[in-house]
Amino acid sequence: MSLSEELKYCDATELAGLIRKKEITPLELTESVIERIEKLNPALNAVVTPMYDLARNAAKSRRLKGPFAGVPFLLKDILASYGGVRMTLGARVLKDLVPDHDSELVCRHKRAGLIVVGKTNAPEFGILPTTEPELFGPTRNPWNTSHSSGGSSGGSAAAVAARIVPMAHGNDGGGSIRIPASCCGVFGLKPTRGRITLGPDFGDMIGGLVNEHALTISVRDSAALLDATAGCVQGDPYWAPPAKRSFLKETETDPGRLRIAFTVKAPTEKPVHEDCIRAVQDTARLCEELGHSVEEAAPVIDGKTLTRAFVVLWFAGIASIVKMLGLSKTQVEPLTWAIYEQSETSTAADYLIAVQTIQRVSRDIASFFKQYDILLTPTLAKPPVPLGSFDPKPDNPLAGFAESARYAVFTPICNATGQPAMSVPLSWNRDNLPVGSHFIGRFGDEATLFRLAAQLEKARPWKDRRPPVCA
Repeated sequence: MSLSEELKYCDATELAGLIRKKEITPLELTESVIERIEKLNPALNAVVTPMYDLARNAAKSRRLKGPFAGVPFLLKDILASYGGVRMTLGARVLKDLVPDHDSELVCRHKRAGLIVVGKTNAPEFGILPTTEPELFGPTRNPWNTSHSSGGSSGGSAAAVAARIVPMAHGNDGGGSIRIPASCCGVFGLKPTRGRITLGPDFGDMIGGLVNEHALTISVRDSAALLDATAGCVQGDPYWAPPAKRSFLKETETDPGRLRIAFTVKAPTEKPVHEDCIRAVQDTARLCEELGHSVEEAAPVIDGKTLTRAFVVLWFAGIASIVKMLGLSKTQVEPLTWAIYEQSETSTAADYLIAVQTIQRVSRDIASFFKQYDILLTPTLAKPPVPLGSFDPKPDNPLAGFAESARYAVFTPICNATGQPAMSVPLSWNRDNLPVGSHFIGRFGDEATLFRLAAQLEKARPWKDRRPPVCA
């Protein structure tokens, strides 16, 4: 089997094993990934900043250690800074920004032995659940290149789905790992708030909404990577409850009989596409067949009030970037400026009221998990949408954002509560587009999610289901 074929069929854990057994070298594997990027990126536009020379030099090092020593990896072009390499945040105005240091997460990636081969596309400042920045243009979904790959980690998701790499970095402030995971048919877990530090540059982002991790082909890669990257640093405002044991070990553990609630109703009472309803109902049946207790139930919350509070925080976060950088209307995309102007109409009191609202709802949702171990919902209210679906209208730049909020209605709740959640690729619709199933766990309990995900992966494998645009 050629090197190209090896990467096609192996997850990161398998590749690391081949390297340890000296069946392949890190440099050979890196060259194979570079070849894949050059071949597939014109169709996908997933990788926007190649780092080939840095990757080759790292691959030649004899000091590579860690669980993923020698395995190629991609970084999302938001938050995770790599010293000496540009980080644009998807914004034209930052196209020449070059951090002079590595973020702590990138340091941990390197200590795990990962070789960063490039950076992936993201929407401006990670605002939308689609990856279509003016700076780089759209990332296309490898299942259908006229459709969105999701956002804001859409470049990473497309690269993993197309088997350019077996896993890639992502972050999630309202669903930005889980949304593209659903759109591209890969596994995406958002950890508990505070599980992975945002240091040294940030304590938190947008009041604790933003979390770091990755998109992967396999469940075990996600677990092993979280083992390698989890942990706080001195001064972090949040500390996730310590894991009782390795997350990788959890994937090898039977989940037992879980109490799983499921719902197909959006918390805002907006309509949900029949494909997404069907996917959840099918997943609920699968869970029942695996021996779990499954019933239709959901937390009683005022979804519209929670959404309004979330938007106040989200808009304030985007406005703070615009204000800190001193940007003008002509330097940012129309949606970014419209969000900035809208945020300027809110007061500090409005912000604190929104925080209190989110905290109150978080307590209500936490009480629901005294009765259930897991809540299952659709990841999205629709299957992957065509590119351009959230474009701003000339007379109403916020119209696209409002539509995107109806699309990504299920995922932001977990950013508000801080709970771990995952999108699992268990369904495809009649158009052969992926439709993810969204599982929410208790605060601090990634372990149960990983156990269940590994069981689902074994029952209905997805690794060998590959899109039309694929290595």
